[in-house]
Amino acid sequence: MPEAIVKTQQTDTITEAPVESLTEGKILLEDIDKIMPAVLRPYWETLQENNLLLAVAMLLVGIVLAKLVQWVFTKVFARLANKTSSEFDDRLIDLIARPIFTTVLMIFLMISAAAMQFSDSWDRALYRLLISIIVMTWTLTGLRSLGLLLDFLSHIKDHFTIIQERTIPLFNIVFKILIVAASAYILLLIWGIDPTAWLASAGIIGVAVGFAAKDTLANLFSGVFIIADAPYKIGDYINLDSGERGKVTHVGLRSTRLLTRDDIEVTIPNAVIGNTKIVNESGGPWEKERIRIKVAVAYGSDVDQVCELLKQVASEVEHIVKQPPPRVRLRSFGSSGLDFELLCWIDLPVLRGRLSHLLYMAIYKRLQQEGIEIPYTKTDVYIKELPQGLESDEP
Repeated sequence: MPEAIVKTQQTDTITEAPVESLTEGKILLEDIDKIMPAVLRPYWETLQENNLLLAVAMLLVGIVLAKLVQWVFTKVFARLANKTSSEFDDRLIDLIARPIFTTVLMIFLMISAAAMQFSDSWDRALYRLLISIIVMTWTLTGLRSLGLLLDFLSHIKDHFTIIQERTIPLFNIVFKILIVAASAYILLLIWGIDPTAWLASAGIIGVAVGFAAKDTLANLFSGVFIIADAPYKIGDYINLDSGERGKVTHVGLRSTRLLTRDDIEVTIPNAVIGNTKIVNESGGPWEKERIRIKVAVAYGSDVDQVCELLKQVASEVEHIVKQPPPRVRLRSFGSSGLDFELLCWIDLPVLRGRLSHLLYMAIYKRLQQEGIEIPYTKTDVYIKELPQGLESDEP
């Protein structure tokens, strides 16, 4: 009768405080005794008579069962992964299979420790240590899987445009910090340490750092959105509202670098570029760019001849593309002559300055050969009378 009372009291304690037992990693052998099949019960009772033998048996069963669970998981999910063409799921299964083995093994180590009947302080420390190993194992798996996941998402077109090869390091660092922080928080709870004061201190420090590094953070986030939105890429020629024009040589998380035509590298913070208008000369359906050459001829010139002459000059200059063909437009009747405009396409934006020079030179020479006058402003000065004392004496 006393034994029944004691057993009932133990059962009630387990039922009333399961949370506390799980928090401390307390796995009682009585729980296994409840689910033990009748066929195996005689062997189980024999093992219970020897604590060391029971602990070794639980350890061996744990190793076998952990291997079995790992094998079943790998086979089942590998069969599903074979239906896809990507290697992402295969590599992810290999990563997850290892912590599954460790988790099952640690659980049976807890059972083995319970069989040894250590003191409460040793039990508590050992259980917390084993649970900490489980948490750290899954944390390491999460860190390893993160890079694999980001690399997979960066290659999915038209879905995750913000995740690219250049933004992977940023997201990798941010998510690693979150994973490590969550793991550290759980470990503190496992070991009975209240992290509330630490979180409050971290929040105050975070606010202070945010105010101190607000410009750096603005550049950082602008860099992320510039890379994701891709208004330009390395090798493009861009113009900014501030007057800078050059070839993009580097797109970083903090700044963008331009190489001007004077071979001077200009570094511009991404926060500035994110709030300005950008003219991308290399954008559009192709990298070709149209240039406009303004030409004035004297009144009385043959306009049809001028149009054909300008087209011929453009077709003879190297790097002026044939398609679309050059065009000539009469824009206005100027104060001194007729204002024409030659429109032609060039291969690359970087050639604009040199090709404009060659076109102006060729047009001037051809107009001279054809006898077509280039008007210029003429000013006639009439002197009504000379001041006294400046009149010339007659000889």
